[in-house]
Amino acid sequence: MLENLIFCLNATVPIFLLMVLGYFFKRVNIFNESLTKGLNSFVFKIGLPVLVYKELATSDVEELWDTGFIVFCFVATFISILIGWAFSFLAHDKLTRTEFIQGTYRSSAALLGVGIAENLYGSAGMTPLMIIGAVPLYNVAAVIILTTGTNEGKITPALLKKTFIGVLKNPIIIGIALGIIRSLIPVPILLPKTLEYVSNLATPLGLMALGASFQFGEALKKYRPTVVATFFKLVGFCAIWLPVAIALGYSHDKLVAVLIMTGSPTTVSSFVMAKSMGYNGTVSAGIVMLTTILSAFTLTAWLYILRTMGLI
Repeated sequence: MLENLIFCLNATVPIFLLMVLGYFFKRVNIFNESLTKGLNSFVFKIGLPVLVYKELATSDVEELWDTGFIVFCFVATFISILIGWAFSFLAHDKLTRTEFIQGTYRSSAALLGVGIAENLYGSAGMTPLMIIGAVPLYNVAAVIILTTGTNEGKITPALLKKTFIGVLKNPIIIGIALGIIRSLIPVPILLPKTLEYVSNLATPLGLMALGASFQFGEALKKYRPTVVATFFKLVGFCAIWLPVAIALGYSHDKLVAVLIMTGSPTTVSSFVMAKSMGYNGTVSAGIVMLTTILSAFTLTAWLYILRTMGLI
């Protein structure tokens, strides 16, 4: 039992200690707002795309590929969005309902997901395939939900076209696509050490930048929708989809990828997108903050349960 707990703590504690370091560096003025923004941009546009590219380019994608698993991730995400939408009507304010929905389903799938998978298995495992199934839907649904959440918001062909192009231009999706293509070319990888150096920066820099972005004053200004969304994000959806994944025969890195998709904290980009589309962002900021803090405990607990059951 103790061995299983140590195994799980080794996967999660380093992740959250890096966030604490980032917050500490911000407090002592080693990280400022400009640097934090630059680090987030580097990780999203360069670090994580290079990481998933390297993982796939050096893998046997034909053996790794699992269409059924990608479809499962898509369907689970879609149904989770509908559940979040249904429970959002508990809130009276339309803008609060919209931020609530986005906060319940948008995971830090790439950043925390890759970090935890690497700590467990030494590689990203099935995380890139989970990203293919879930992340494009994250982004498309967020644009539609946030647009229709305002009184004047309307879904137009131009908006749908812009959203679709935005998904195609997502750096992480591009990294995955290029990695798959490169894996099919039987030629040695050029500059493998350079790729490794850049990809190794993604997780630690991204996690420290995330910690540096925390603003605790915003966390519980609207505590009711924040707490309910946090429950769904860290507990509710895991309780629904992990048993389904187990029933389908998923285990080890696939099951970890499902856990990351359903139980990792809400991505900070949900707050950024809400602010950019005219929301005050209070609910989004609170959900990001609370899910990130509590996920240190919930992710460890879920991993411990799966490990004790012999599934990971």
